[in-house]
Amino acid sequence: MSARTDDQMVRLARSCWGALESLHVIGYFAVETAQAYEAIGLRSRTGYFASRSAAMGPVTAPMTQATFYVFAPRTVEAALPAAWSVATPDAVTQARRQGVEAALHRILDPVLVEASIDEAVGLARTATEGLTPGGRVLYAAHSALTWPTAPLLQLWHAATLIREHRGDGHVNALLHADVAPLEALVISGIASGNTAFLRERRGWTGDEWTATRASLAEQGLLVSALDTTSGAATDTLSPAGQELRSRLEQQTDRAAVEGWAHLGADGSRRLLDLVAPLRDAMLAAPDLPEWIGKRR
Repeated sequence: MSARTDDQMVRLARSCWGALESLHVIGYFAVETAQAYEAIGLRSRTGYFASRSAAMGPVTAPMTQATFYVFAPRTVEAALPAAWSVATPDAVTQARRQGVEAALHRILDPVLVEASIDEAVGLARTATEGLTPGGRVLYAAHSALTWPTAPLLQLWHAATLIREHRGDGHVNALLHADVAPLEALVISGIASGNTAFLRERRGWTGDEWTATRASLAEQGLLVSALDTTSGAATDTLSPAGQELRSRLEQQTDRAAVEGWAHLGADGSRRLLDLVAPLRDAMLAAPDLPEWIGKRR
């Protein structure tokens, strides 16, 4: 491919990932998944760590910390390995799929066209056939799971494989750039406008967050100013911080293009068209936070 064609494919691949990501993430926010985990004895936060780790087997907290990367160790340790004494990885995976399928149908049934779903599933599965596991632990584990039989859940599983493959690549980019877990969160929160969500969900203390902000400022990556109206500090990325963020995203995008290159530009565009009404319905649902839509 020429450099121009390559850049176009990378942008198309990112758009396809963003559309499918809106389907994948419902499992982290929907009441149906929380209820499914509670039904097998797991609280929703424990259910999150167990369900995303279950493909790797009954792993320890350090294994999950390594692959998820951005969570405070204490938060993971509160969930694992205790979850495996309550439910097996297979039981957790089944609960996850049960909850996700219910949530998907609740939100998407009004816009589903079965023939289009079947075509979308075929294209998405073709894209996943081009993914390779080298250096991608979470993707490799999920790729070994049995595919669901229901078409809508198959599309979600394809989205999950694409998501974890891309996420593994992003962790590799962070490690290569020597960006620590909490540094990655602070930078991502500023760039994406979801700092409040990350502070609430990732388990780091206020002191840890403050120290990391100060460190990033010392490195010339962050600029903090006082909001004269609210009296609160407002953080922005410096030009150097913006360049780092852009470089990390570009590296992640390029490392994630292989599945879409396997599907091809025409197939990728067709899948994007087919998934668009599902993506729009998901983003309009009250389950997902507004910032999810900005990740496309």
